[in-house]
Amino acid sequence: MAKVKTVFVCSECGYESPKWLGKCPACNNWNTFYEEKEQKITTIDGKKKEAVKPRVLNSVQGKESIRVSTGYDELDMVLGGGLVKGSLVLVGGEPGIGKSTLILQLCNKLSAEGKVLYVSGEESAEQVKLRADRLEIQNDNIMFLGETDIEAIENEIENMKPKLVIIDSIQTMYSSEITSAPGTVSQVREITARIMRMCKQNQITTIIIGHVTKDGNIAGPRVLEHMVDTVIYIEGERYFSYRIVRSVKNRFGSTNEVGMFEMKNEGMCEVKNPSSILISEGNDKYSGSVIICTIEGTRPLLIEVQSLTTMSVYGIPKRTANGVDFNRLALLIAVLEKRANLPLGNQDVYLNVVSGMRVSEPAVDLGIALVVASSFKNISIPKDIVVIGEVGLTGEVRRVNLIEKRLKEIEKLGFKKCIIPENNKKLLKDTYNLDIIGVRNINDALRAVGIKQ
Repeated sequence: MAKVKTVFVCSECGYESPKWLGKCPACNNWNTFYEEKEQKITTIDGKKKEAVKPRVLNSVQGKESIRVSTGYDELDMVLGGGLVKGSLVLVGGEPGIGKSTLILQLCNKLSAEGKVLYVSGEESAEQVKLRADRLEIQNDNIMFLGETDIEAIENEIENMKPKLVIIDSIQTMYSSEITSAPGTVSQVREITARIMRMCKQNQITTIIIGHVTKDGNIAGPRVLEHMVDTVIYIEGERYFSYRIVRSVKNRFGSTNEVGMFEMKNEGMCEVKNPSSILISEGNDKYSGSVIICTIEGTRPLLIEVQSLTTMSVYGIPKRTANGVDFNRLALLIAVLEKRANLPLGNQDVYLNVVSGMRVSEPAVDLGIALVVASSFKNISIPKDIVVIGEVGLTGEVRRVNLIEKRLKEIEKLGFKKCIIPENNKKLLKDTYNLDIIGVRNINDALRAVGIKQ
């Protein structure tokens, strides 16, 4: 009897080794190797597969991609205009973020094109029906299949010929030809390859849902994201209602677009004007509040940032940042102390971005610095001012990108003033119904909002 060959595979990245290793040389993770039987690929009836000959690229007749609208303008924008027929889309997100809810709503919208097959390896038909009733979905074109065997799923798809297939989730599917357990690298890789081949050959649009790890990445081998056509992440804080749909890979469109949804009792609802809901309706008498303009993808968003400074009780000042990088906040406090002569060394500083949003681009630096100074001096910043600018370690205010798009959004929402870097103001070509104030350094900005004389 021939000896069965085995190979050791990293569960994180799919790296293969003939022997067990404590640390993966590819992804540097520890204790991720598991033993797996080596699979040999055989041809049908033992015949040699006919070689595919190369073709002249100019002689290939290209077919124009046919897109289908999802029924949600926000999602269509993220996908580049809608779902491409025959494409394979991977949707990821943390548990409870709304993946299954949004996909079920999508099934209801796209059922007008034909039959939709919802394959679930995690939930029963009764559980999915409860969600459909909550979303008020009554549709005879949505078919449910509770199955995890890929062979049975392929047979059902061949018989039904649906227009859209949902796989929830890819980590629960398995193939009897692979000896490893469902969710392992080999299973995920094989299942995805078979689904991709099926949807391309039959021009069936397929959406697969993937679990994420604690780092926020799709669980399974990295090759999973390389195989699919589009990768979409649903982001947001679990205890806040707003969700951002972001495309990190798209073979049929841009990856710089994001869409915004709000989780309600009736499901995921589009947010047509995100800036209007991210600004609280406060008045000017309170200090420690400012409006900033950040870019998500290519979309400008106006968000309120709040700060509170108090005298430190224990002698060691505390810094708390919610929605921004903690190290960035510490850096800006140091700049205020050194360049603006604000004694913040004995102050506890708390910073919060409203609505559970996270901002990371450097263009929000100036707004963060001003809101901390506003709370410390107890001087309010007028609500009709929007602040934009990156702050350097020397206190200078550096130029930011997409300034024209930001100013158009600010003007559209009815703000009166805007503080921007002086270098951006010099390069402006269009005229705006705004009082645009250019500042060179942090002290100019503090004087512009009345915090410093």
